[in-house]
Amino acid sequence: MHVLQPKPRRPSSKRSRSAISPETTSPTGRSFTDILDSIDKRLSSFDARLSLVEILHHEFKSLRESLEFSQQQVETLAAENASLRDSVKSLMENVTHLSIPESADEDAEATVKNFIKTYQKLPEDTVENICFERVHRMGAKKPGALRPRPIVAKFGYIKQKEQVKSRGRELKGTDFGVNDQFPKEILERRKILFPIRRSLIQKGSRAVIAVDRLYVDGLLYRKKP
Repeated sequence: MHVLQPKPRRPSSKRSRSAISPETTSPTGRSFTDILDSIDKRLSSFDARLSLVEILHHEFKSLRESLEFSQQQVETLAAENASLRDSVKSLMENVTHLSIPESADEDAEATVKNFIKTYQKLPEDTVENICFERVHRMGAKKPGALRPRPIVAKFGYIKQKEQVKSRGRELKGTDFGVNDQFPKEILERRKILFPIRRSLIQKGSRAVIAVDRLYVDGLLYRKKP
């Protein structure tokens, strides 16, 4: 006969859960305190970098605005310069300076037409159809002056002016000349360019002066530094 004996109780496998202390270690062997400190430092570093990015962004924005303002100034100056050049061109566009003998009580327009017909050999009917806005001698007449005052003629049509200028070859070898009238500043620049043009032509280049610009073989001449 067997007697049933009560089985001995096994120790419970359940462990009491205690609160994790700051010194509790992680699976990596580092304390959670160290991990939290490391995270805090990284967050602080991230905040510093973010602040730096914001500062750089602000500086870049300011620089871009400054560049845009400068660009607007350049464009404004370029537009003003173009406008001034157009004004100068408009003032001298149809104006021609002629060296013609002077007579007392002359009709300046009649003198110019007679000169064009006689010396530049344009047909009489062509000359009679030329329209002038004004024709006059330059400066006051000086008693006893041997040299005639130049005549300034403003043509009504630029094509007629160019037609007269194109006959300038007929004046070669004479004491007369026909040329555009320019402001003093442009005349000074042209005075500098003429010797350069002459030298380039002697070297075999094709040099042409247009207002105050020198073109050599079709390209704008720029003085070497």
